[in-house]
Amino acid sequence: MFSGMLMSGIGGCVAGSALFLGAFLGYFVKLPQRLVASIMAFGAGVLMSAVSFELLDEAYALGGPMHLAVGFFLGATIFTIANIYLARKGAKHRKRSDKPEDDDENNAVAIAVGSVIDGVPESMAIGLTMISGGMISTATVIAIFLSNIPEGLSSTRGMKKTGWKPVKIFSLWFFIVVITSLSAMAGFSVFSHLPVELTAITLAVAAGGILAMLVDTMIPEAFAKTHNLAGMVTVIGFTISFILSKF
Repeated sequence: MFSGMLMSGIGGCVAGSALFLGAFLGYFVKLPQRLVASIMAFGAGVLMSAVSFELLDEAYALGGPMHLAVGFFLGATIFTIANIYLARKGAKHRKRSDKPEDDDENNAVAIAVGSVIDGVPESMAIGLTMISGGMISTATVIAIFLSNIPEGLSSTRGMKKTGWKPVKIFSLWFFIVVITSLSAMAGFSVFSHLPVELTAITLAVAAGGILAMLVDTMIPEAFAKTHNLAGMVTVIGFTISFILSKF
């Protein structure tokens, strides 16, 4: 039990550390926008595969179609409501590495809150996938890692513009990484003692939230810079993730 919690926490920490990496790049390095968008498109493809062949497959095996459908739509609904609220508070482009001209520069905290909203279901999914398989899903961790880089980068650039000091910025991201680690541990420790039907619904909730996040935030922002290449890069990410899921 303890080893499972520890492995889940490590997986959540690795996936969440991309926010810290993105923050470092956002503060000290100026990356080409097309490169960041390509990473986002690749990460979107990897996440799509993880949602389809790991989270939903597992949810269906544990609870059947009814529990899967209920959880999937519930996850999408929860994320959509939270996303609408955060967009009104200035976090609409939280996965964007360049800020639009009319974007509010005081939205950095809202973006950071959005990172937590995005990260909790993703990290819980890492722990949940360990319950039956006993091993961390490499594809899921890689997918979440890649999707978090542009998010940390974007938010940090906004914080830097509004005068945040480096210590304050990186302390905030460290705190968020801790939250993602604890979420992954909770995904394993809490639901390993609950009925499998509830675990199935929770897996589907995480899948629904992640898929809604992809369509609402990652894919539009990736396409905005990569245009016609976005589909190809996404397919490459999907293919690699699918292959990883078979090991």
